Amino acid sequence: MLPLYVYHARQDDPKKCSARRMQKFGLAILYEAVEKLPYGAILLNPMAKKALSPADAMYAKKGIVVLDCTWDEVERVFTLLRPKRMKERALPYLLASNPVNYGKPFMLNSAEAFVAALYILGYKEQALEVARRFKWGETFLTLNKEPLEAYASAKDSEEIVAIQKEFMP
Repeated sequence: MLPLYVYHARQDDPKKCSARRMQKFGLAILYEAVEKLPYGAILLNPMAKKALSPADAMYAKKGIVVLDCTWDEVERVFTLLRPKRMKERALPYLLASNPVNYGKPFMLNSAEAFVAALYILGYKEQALEVARRFKWGETFLTLNKEPLEAYASAKDSEEIVAIQKEFMP
């Protein structure tokens, strides 16, 4: 099991927050202070220069971090995270299945981001465990079955980028 961490800025509706639900079920640890996040973990960042790939599994042992905050807050937090030497990685093309962004590419909530990352890194059982805690969780896996399988069999970031082009409209 990989440790899952969330920087949570309390900027969303608590009833719709997938990160809080994950915390409730013991699937993720929420921090409201950036300083508490682990050093050297993988930081899922949509602006990262590299895509997450199975080659990143060696870094994943320190955990995966998701930021649950507004885009304005993200800019501030990225600056604060630099000393943590996290491995910043972007998730490849996937479709959201959550009720707010259903069918929209790249618009994943925190839980979907964790499910995708775990699946790509080879932690499929843990990905399924997280997905099962949400009504739309297994739909996410079904909706993205082909790309997730392809990404999970890629060797590195470059191959992920090439593969995702096959799934993009």
